[in-house]
Amino acid sequence: MRIDAMLDTTGHNDKPGQGRLAHAPADHPPVKPAKVGVLIANLGTPDNTDFWSMRRYLNEFLSDKRVIEWPSWLWQPILQTIVLTKRPFSSGEAYRGIWNTDADESPLLTTTKAQTEKLRALFQAKYGDDVVVDFCMRYGNPSTPSTIEKLKDEGCERIVFFPLYPQYAAATTATANDQAFRALMKMRWQPYIRTVPAYYDHPLYIESLAQSVERAYAALEDKPTKLVASYHGIPQSYFRKGDPYHCTCQKTSRLLVERLGWDKDALHTTFQSRFGPEEWLQPYTVEHVAKLAEEGHSNIAIFAPGFSSDCVETLEEINEEIKESFEEAGGEHFHYIACLNDDDAHIEMMAAVLEREMSGWVKS
Repeated sequence: MRIDAMLDTTGHNDKPGQGRLAHAPADHPPVKPAKVGVLIANLGTPDNTDFWSMRRYLNEFLSDKRVIEWPSWLWQPILQTIVLTKRPFSSGEAYRGIWNTDADESPLLTTTKAQTEKLRALFQAKYGDDVVVDFCMRYGNPSTPSTIEKLKDEGCERIVFFPLYPQYAAATTATANDQAFRALMKMRWQPYIRTVPAYYDHPLYIESLAQSVERAYAALEDKPTKLVASYHGIPQSYFRKGDPYHCTCQKTSRLLVERLGWDKDALHTTFQSRFGPEEWLQPYTVEHVAKLAEEGHSNIAIFAPGFSSDCVETLEEINEEIKESFEEAGGEHFHYIACLNDDDAHIEMMAAVLEREMSGWVKS
C-alpha cells in the first residue's frame, strides 16, 4: 500500500502519480506523492587532500561549538592563526595515505555510499518507491541541509534522520541532529523528522561486532592474547558536564565480551584521537598498546567499535601511528579488525533500527 494512500494526514489524492492535492484548483502547482525519507549521517570528509580543501573542512569541523567548547573569543584566534596554518598539511598527508584514488574520494565517503546503496536496495524491495534512502555529512559534502532539501523535493514529507554513531556524544550525535534542525529552521514547508537514538546496546549491533571479531580470529593461526576496543575520545570536562559517552562505550565493551563468552580481562577499552592540551578519557590507546607490549603481550588485536566506517582515525591513526607505538615497545603482531562498514550484518542492523523508528509511517 502506498504511503500517501495509507496516511490520511497527508492530504494527497489516493491515486498514485496524479500530482495534485485532493480538491485543489486546476492551476495548483503539482505535488509529488508523499514518501518517507531515510537519511544516514556520517561525520564528514574533505573534498580533496590539498591544503585549501583540508583547511575548509577543518575550519568547519573545529569551529563547531559542540566539538570545541572553548569561548569563541579564545578559540577562534588560535584556530585561524595557528591551527589552520599548520594542521591542513599534516591532515592532508594523513588523508593521502588512505585516499581512494580510483574514486578520488575518502574511504569514509566510499563506504557511506556503499551502505546507502545496500539500504536503498533493501528498502526498495520491501517498500517500493515509498521510501527514499540517502546520506549526508555533518562537515563537508554532501551537506545535511542540501540533502534534506533534496529529499523534500523528492516528496519526502517525513524523514528518519540516522546519525551513524553507536555511542551518543554531544560532539557527534547531538551536533548531527543540530545541523538537521538548523536546516529545518530555514524551510517554509518543513518535513516531519524523527531522529534515531544511539544504538550502543542494540542486540544486532553487538552481534555484528562479535561476528567481525570471530571472523578475524578464525583467520589467525596464533590467537591474540588481548583485544583492544579503541573508541574516539572526548575531553574529561565534557564527561564531567554530563556527557554519557564514556558509559555507553563501556557498556558496548561489556556486552560484546558477554556475547563472545570471554573473560572480561580479555578485552581492554581505550580512547584515541585526543586533541589540544586538555585531559581526555583514559586510558589513551597509543600509550596502552605500548604498555601491553612491555608487559609481554606481543600479539594483540584492535578494533574501533565506535566508528561505523573506516576512516582516517582507523586506517591511518590506528593502523599506522598506534601500531608503530606497539611495535616500538616490543610488540610483534598487531592485527587491525576493520570497522563494520557495509558488512551485511551491519546493514541488517541499520535496517532494523530504522524500521523501529519508522513505525507507523510505513507498511511493507
